[in-house]
Amino acid sequence: MCVIIMYMKDSDIREVLKILRENYKKWKLPAVSEISAEGSNPFKVLIATLLSLRTKDDTTREAAKRLFERASTPSEMLLLGEKEIAKLIYPVGFYRRKARNILEISEILLKRFGGNVPNDLDDLLLLPGVGRKTANLVLTEAFNKMGICVDTHVHRISNRLGYVRTRTPKDTEMALRGKLPTEYWKVYNSLLVALGQNVCKPISPMCSVCPVEQFCDKVGVERRR
Repeated sequence: MCVIIMYMKDSDIREVLKILRENYKKWKLPAVSEISAEGSNPFKVLIATLLSLRTKDDTTREAAKRLFERASTPSEMLLLGEKEIAKLIYPVGFYRRKARNILEISEILLKRFGGNVPNDLDDLLLLPGVGRKTANLVLTEAFNKMGICVDTHVHRISNRLGYVRTRTPKDTEMALRGKLPTEYWKVYNSLLVALGQNVCKPISPMCSVCPVEQFCDKVGVERRR
């Protein structure tokens, strides 16, 4: 039996993202997007993004709330100390390591950047625990700068749609940089994360209620609802 896989037309992405924008307000927003919407505080966005790694959004929200009630600047973080930070952010994934990273980041920001979060990708990548996903999300959410943040949702859905054919999140970022219209770079992560958390689940996606189902090639989908 020959299985023919059709791939999404590049021109369809504009309509897909238009539809997702219309549905976005109906869904529960990603935790980092919520924190970013509360006000312009790049340090909070950076720390919340670190907390969100390998952690469910509801856990991230509660941990970030507890932490930011006690400290919302690098100087205040240093006053808390590693053990107190770890206690406040528990049970986020790898909470002890993240507590150490938060302290080290706070020290670096104070010593090298005057207490401010840098708005340059290369500078952000120098911070402990900050990879391309975190750096790009900080650039787009905190500074409204160009960037494509690729997490597991963005990687999975971009491939599931048939818009890219890649093996790793980094490959997906590079592919998107080459073909995604720049006007969508800053919103692409938020839209696809919201879709992934609410509808396009990793296993058995809810295709029957997906607003962009007609555009999706369902690459790799074996079971759906």
